[in-house]
Amino acid sequence: MSPHSLRHSFATLAMDAGTALRDVQDAMGHADPRTTRRYDRSPYQPDRHPAQRILAYLTES
Repeated sequence: MSPHSLRHSFATLAMDAGTALRDVQDAMGHADPRTTRRYDRSPYQPDRHPAQRILAYLTES
């Protein structure tokens, strides 16, 4: 195991767990969110889209 593989595993698992891109970006120390997005292995998931989250929030009340 190398430090790079540990960082890669951390970022990939965080993204898979649904951690916000911005939070993973901060934890990894990336200046550009496009660098962090490389670790997002999941295909497009509508439930992670901001509009879907807003809808879910509004309908919870």
